Amino acid sequence: MKLKPILLFAVIASATLGGWWVGQRESLAPSVSTRKVLFYQSPMHPWIKSERPGNCTICGMKLVAVYEGDKALDSAVEPGGVRLSQQSINVLHVETSKVLRQPLRRALRVAGTIDDDDSRHRRLSAYVDGRIDKLLVNTVGAEVTAGQPLALIFSNSLLAVRDEYLLLRQQTGAAQRERLLLAARERLLRMGLSARQIESLGEEKNPSDLIEILAPVSGTVVERKVYAGQYVKEGDVLFEVADFSTMWFVFDVYERDLAWLRMGQIVDVSTVAVPGKVFSAPITFIDPNLMNETRSVKIRVVLENPLVDDPGKHRHELLHKVYAEAIVHVSTPETLVVPRSAVLAPGAEPLVYVARGDSTYEPRRVRLGRAGDEFWEVLDGLSEGESVVTTGNLLIDSQSQLEKGVADLPLVTPSKPLNGLQREAARAFFAGVDALSTALAGDSLTDFNGEAARLHGLVDALSKAFGADVQKITLSGHIAPAQNLADARKAFYMFSAASAQFASGLRTQDPGFSKLKVFECPMAKVAVPSAASDKGQWVQLAAPSRNPFFGKEMLDCGTEVKP
Repeated sequence: MKLKPILLFAVIASATLGGWWVGQRESLAPSVSTRKVLFYQSPMHPWIKSERPGNCTICGMKLVAVYEGDKALDSAVEPGGVRLSQQSINVLHVETSKVLRQPLRRALRVAGTIDDDDSRHRRLSAYVDGRIDKLLVNTVGAEVTAGQPLALIFSNSLLAVRDEYLLLRQQTGAAQRERLLLAARERLLRMGLSARQIESLGEEKNPSDLIEILAPVSGTVVERKVYAGQYVKEGDVLFEVADFSTMWFVFDVYERDLAWLRMGQIVDVSTVAVPGKVFSAPITFIDPNLMNETRSVKIRVVLENPLVDDPGKHRHELLHKVYAEAIVHVSTPETLVVPRSAVLAPGAEPLVYVARGDSTYEPRRVRLGRAGDEFWEVLDGLSEGESVVTTGNLLIDSQSQLEKGVADLPLVTPSKPLNGLQREAARAFFAGVDALSTALAGDSLTDFNGEAARLHGLVDALSKAFGADVQKITLSGHIAPAQNLADARKAFYMFSAASAQFASGLRTQDPGFSKLKVFECPMAKVAVPSAASDKGQWVQLAAPSRNPFFGKEMLDCGTEVKP
């Protein structure tokens, strides 16, 4: 009698728990059942779609539902594109960056020389014939001020005009004398005397026969072309004086860089002659004449050149004719740009790899504009917001070119009968190919990687025996360990095609290989989206066919290719 309450309690508890479990399942079910089915799609042939469940009209496989919010299957890869597994992406350190619209910046590095200000450079010539009796400044580099005597000259023609002037000054009265005095004064000015020298002539009781030659400007003597005692003629150059208080930095810019430059841009100039100091000034002149020999133009920057702090040196900081380097910081308005590291072969046919969301990298030809420090200006070929590969793109391109290049290589059948070494190498090689194909037909990644490792030696032996005739096999036969079956079949596809070509040639040439079997899958591109063709061939030592591209899923799919 006491058991009945216990049993009754157990029944009630079970019912309660069961009801709770059913309720939980019902509460979870709507998350799946209420999702809207957009269509049904073949997993092997993504272009086969239907509004209702069914089988693929090509391979007969059951169509799978694509729900709202799901991404439809897409196995298409652009020509030359590369599809990578996540493991491969990690190994190659693939990184991407967005195509942006922003200012393009560049630090344009140039080189040139520091020259004196040409507008302040003076040549002092002899105004009259005469003899230089004494040099008052006789060293190049001497600092002079405007009006400072540089030399003493004896000139008969100058003395004659001076004496006439002095005589006229001593006379008084008539207007005629004033006119003659003024004419004599003008002749003295034309003969090189300054107004101050002429005024002082009347103050001297016994004027000297030697006349001072004065510096026309303040500056530095950069050249002396006369010596004491030397006779000179009118027009002979005596001294050159340059004003080094301002200097010109002149540099060449090639025509390809002219689009970056404009008046007023700041230039930072440095020279090893003044270590640690940067002279900044704007561009003041851009020569409109292009030098045909160098295809460049001259650019000028005016620099202030103060005296050095050390009184013992008594010179300006920037020396005349020193070499200097400079940086011009330039920028453009906002434009479409791509990182420079994303562009391959920028000088020939610029190429970038655009990252798609399905781990596929599509090659894209682009038209480039100006080159900044970190970015290229893109004129055509990309859109804002697209992602381009910035790291790993060279390896991706190598993989794409390898696949394309191996496919384009001819496979030559030996023209002479095989020797013993060649037959032995070929038999061992085809045994390895058969084992590799069998591993994929059995969907065994472990067996595939093991056979791929053993294949290296077989490929090397075949290459030594046949040489360039099997170059296509040599390039595609060194297969690295795969991370999954999809990567394994991708690596196998190109190598298997080359092996099948080689087998087809040997079957008709050497009776010892007549029993080799070559099979063809009509839709290998479904399993290997990067394949160059829909068809894929493989070699077996014996029938029946065992499809390595689909494995157990479609093991007997394939037709024999007869010799």
